[in-house]
Amino acid sequence: MTRLLLLPFLLLGACLLAGLYGAVHNQISYSVGPDYFHAFKFRQFGIPADQHGRLGAAIVGWRASWWMGLIIGAPIALLSIAIPGAARAAKTFAMAAILVVGLTLGLGLASLLFTVPPDLYHLMYVPTGLSDPAPFVRAGFMHNTSYLAGLIGLAFGVVFMAWRIWRVRRETRAEPS
Repeated sequence: MTRLLLLPFLLLGACLLAGLYGAVHNQISYSVGPDYFHAFKFRQFGIPADQHGRLGAAIVGWRASWWMGLIIGAPIALLSIAIPGAARAAKTFAMAAILVVGLTLGLGLASLLFTVPPDLYHLMYVPTGLSDPAPFVRAGFMHNTSYLAGLIGLAFGVVFMAWRIWRVRRETRAEPS
């Protein structure tokens, strides 16, 4: 029962972590392509002109990603209640969350190693009038990759939780009665 009461707190933690991830992620992508924000994201998220810049990028990141904490956190949180003891369940959830964030960040950063050829720009939204669309496209590619990376992170997080549950159950069976 105690572990069930833990679920809302785990989900809240996942949302906070996802929102913070988005704010930090956008600091990196703002460095890569500020036009991505000035020509697209600030308008999309209704960011006032006096907040255009890094603060606005952080706000966009928060708004664009906190809800991913629900999508990614819910399955992992539900699995965590199979771990005996509320403290152990919360610790295992935190380990899975760190795994997901680390993998998501790593894959997002790895996307910066790739260059989208200009003949493929038509596959993405690229506003007209940019003096150099390449940084815009790189920042956009990083954002799109990060959402996909979050889902990949979810898969790894679920596998990690399943492995931890299996391990705990095996340890429990091995204990003498």
